[in-house]
Amino acid sequence: MISCQARNSPIVESGDFVPGTKVPGREVSGQAVDRWSYWTVTHEDHVLCNPLSTAALDEALDAARVPEGGAVLDIACGKAELLVRLAERGRIRGVGVVLAPAFVRAARERVRARVPSADLRIVEDDGARFQADPASFDLVACLGASWIFGGHRGTLRSLSRWTRPGGCVLVAQPFWRREPDPAYLAATGLARTELATHEDDVAAGRESGLEPVLAREATLAEWDEYEGLQWRAAQRHAAANPADADARAILARARASWDAYVRWGRDTLGDGLYLFRKP
Repeated sequence: MISCQARNSPIVESGDFVPGTKVPGREVSGQAVDRWSYWTVTHEDHVLCNPLSTAALDEALDAARVPEGGAVLDIACGKAELLVRLAERGRIRGVGVVLAPAFVRAARERVRARVPSADLRIVEDDGARFQADPASFDLVACLGASWIFGGHRGTLRSLSRWTRPGGCVLVAQPFWRREPDPAYLAATGLARTELATHEDDVAAGRESGLEPVLAREATLAEWDEYEGLQWRAAQRHAAANPADADARAILARARASWDAYVRWGRDTLGDGLYLFRKP
């Protein structure tokens, strides 16, 4: 049996990565955007809340080799697609941790719709405060939410503690494809020191005592889909709610993010999917 505890916490956990909008409650065009409303609206159409295709996720899950009846933990699990896909493959015991209310509902609905008899639990909690027994999972994942643990290295250390020897740690982490333009940093609120390079992110796993199994860079097509779905969802929401000030604020934030992506981000920001095995 998986032993874990969940405690309410004020710490923000978004459940996915959006360049420059890590805290989407900041003011945009003079209006504050509610963080949960922003995530809910802009990620309505996403299966995975990352610049990641389901084929890429399947490749990583294949390589992870989770045993029949194995235990899986997904921190900031979004809509629980990772857990559901594993449960569709065979019997697992899984825990998904997510704080965004709409994602909690979406994750639970996805479990009920596709794997109603699976041993999966969706825990509404902040991943930074979630507790579980050390070395109790065969796969521990955190896709695109490394700020929960203070960055990529902190995420690897935290996830490794929950992973059994021979088990795997799976993370998705943005990185710099090239030196960012200062105007891009100013437009998005990102800092140059927040991210490293693809090579550095692989090396961080080795330095954390983990052995790399897979290191994959998101394609431009995956990035275009991820960013485009957000922008179109915000446009659709604003058109359906023309008198809603929140809808206008969300659209303004999404427009700023889309413009920054098209002008700078597409050539500057990468996203890596990294699978490591714990000796």
